[in-house]
Amino acid sequence: MSDPGYGWDRWCLQYFGTHPTQICHEWNTATHVQDAEHGGDKRPFTRSELQLLFDRADDEVDSIARWHRKGWLPAFRDSVILKIAYAYGLRRNEVRHLQTVDFSKNPYAPEFKGFGHLNVRFGKAMKRSGHKQRNVLATLPWSTSILEEWLERGHQQLSGSGPDLFTTERGSLVSQAALSARFRRYRDDLGFGPELDFHSLRRSYVTHHIEDGWDARFVQEQVGHEYASTTSIYTGVSSDYRTKILRATLDGTLGAALQRRNDDKDEDDETHR
Repeated sequence: MSDPGYGWDRWCLQYFGTHPTQICHEWNTATHVQDAEHGGDKRPFTRSELQLLFDRADDEVDSIARWHRKGWLPAFRDSVILKIAYAYGLRRNEVRHLQTVDFSKNPYAPEFKGFGHLNVRFGKAMKRSGHKQRNVLATLPWSTSILEEWLERGHQQLSGSGPDLFTTERGSLVSQAALSARFRRYRDDLGFGPELDFHSLRRSYVTHHIEDGWDARFVQEQVGHEYASTTSIYTGVSSDYRTKILRATLDGTLGAALQRRNDDKDEDDETHR
């Protein structure tokens, strides 16, 4: 940007009264490895795809219950897990380790009742360190009813009075492999490609919140990214959204510059009168 070959120095002098100056150099910047958990072949769900996935999970529960077949509770559990992973932007290992005691009220958002605040205790561990904890605030109102229904109809039948939120019928935590297998079956039934995986629920959380106008720093802290650049990797906003943001930013920046130029011209005219 500061290279005269690009011509930005002339534009900046004309519209802003100053020229760009490079402030980041190799000697005063530190490199970091972005903690992206996927390759470039993965993407978030669109909103319609996400709804189809949730509907498919609910249909599985209804079908098993209707035919009185074994497996109703695990199907119900996994349907809730998919929705909560998206609703709170959780990784697969984070959501399977949730306990009832991890949820609490957010006094600033009483509409979420006892699920307004989530303490994630099994966040992704950094090299040579333990699991990273973070606090997540509920943002999607429907998540409360999902959790209430699970606690009322499913949790006690699987876990009894234990604190673990999602267990198997034997009382152990549901495995990551089992969650992935269930997800892949639903995905394949819907005809979705391998570019969507369980972690796409977390990518979708980031993408949809950015599209809905949530502050990028807030979203970054919600999902526990150390660097904003990592959050940007996860963000797969639609082309319409990007076009609107680009147009609004360009119009605002250039409009302000032109207004200052006109104001300066008016001042010069007044001086010469």
